[in-house]
Order: sequence, then structure tokens, then C-alpha cells
Amino acid sequence: MQILNKTESVSNREERVTLYGVTWEEYDTLGNMFTDRFPGLRMTYLEGILQLMNVSLEHERLKTIIARLIEIYAVEKRINLNGYGNATFKNKAVLRGLEPDECYSLGEIGEMPDIAIEIAITSGGINKLSVYQGLGITEVWFWQNKQFVIYRLVEGEYQQLPRSQFLPELDFSLLSKFVDFTNQTEAVIAYQDALR
Repeated sequence: MQILNKTESVSNREERVTLYGVTWEEYDTLGNMFTDRFPGLRMTYLEGILQLMNVSLEHERLKTIIARLIEIYAVEKRINLNGYGNATFKNKAVLRGLEPDECYSLGEIGEMPDIAIEIAITSGGINKLSVYQGLGITEVWFWQNKQFVIYRLVEGEYQQLPRSQFLPELDFSLLSKFVDFTNQTEAVIAYQDALR
């Protein structure tokens, strides 16, 4: 295992360390060791490259408010949406693993979610779409630059789409207006009112 990028500070006090030449067994062992001891640590693994990242308060605030807004949308529209939180998903056969910021299945919870949500405050690091592609996650929604970017897996490749095919009536422009509220409860109530 070789460290190429020593801890690099990035905006919003997030830090990343990238390790190269990490075996699947080392990744698995580190994941088991760190899961309970460092709850704010995110690990992304792609074919021998392991990125460790601590998440900032702003990152966690954004993922929480987005989750709350999506969940009230599902309640209002009577959609059977079930969350996994930021559980770890991995597949040794394709040498990929990560913890989405939030993820959901429509209907029953299965081995992999239907939708993964990523908060992209900073750029760089491992290409998460490549990781999600190998895991077979159908839709990945990125929150970046104060807007949503939606990707859907079509014939093994991600295509950027204007809206979700799982939730085709979800208006991402409207949803985006409530993400920057400082009071999350007020944001949820205001979004709920807008949906009615």
C-alpha cells in the first residue's frame, strides 16, 4: 500500500487521503476497523485505490436536509421509498465499495439501493460514478454547485438526465430552492406546502 496524496485540506474542512495498491482484503479490514470508531469517515474503493475522507459539518447538513426533503416528497406523493442511510455497499468481484451520503429503494430494501445521493462540495478524488457503475446502482443524484445532476445507468453506462426515471414527477428545480434553508424544519414545511 502506497500513499500518494498525503492529507490534503480542502474547503469546508474536509480532508482526503488517497492510498494506492490497496488489496481487497486490506480495504475490507480497514472498513471493519474504522466503521464504529470513526463515524464521519467515508471510504471509497476502486480497483486498488482507496480514498479516505472525513466529511464536514456543511456536508452533513446538506445530506440531511436533502434526505428530509426527499422523504417528505415521498410522504406527500404516497411513494413507497425506503432509506439505507449511508450504509456500505461493496462487491469484491468488481473491486468496488463505498458509502453513499444517502440512498433509497423504491419498495422493498434489497442488496443494493435504486437511488444513491452524493454531496459534492469539493472535486477530485476517485470517480464515484465508476464505483457506482460497478455496483450496478441505477440512479445517482449529485448535489453540486447548488443544483442536482441526475445520472441513470443505461446499458452499463451512466447517462445524464434532466429528471429521475424512478421519480419522474419530482421537480429538482423546486426541490433545490429549499436545500439552503438554515432551519431544516422550516424548509421541510415550506417544501411540503409547495407540493400541496
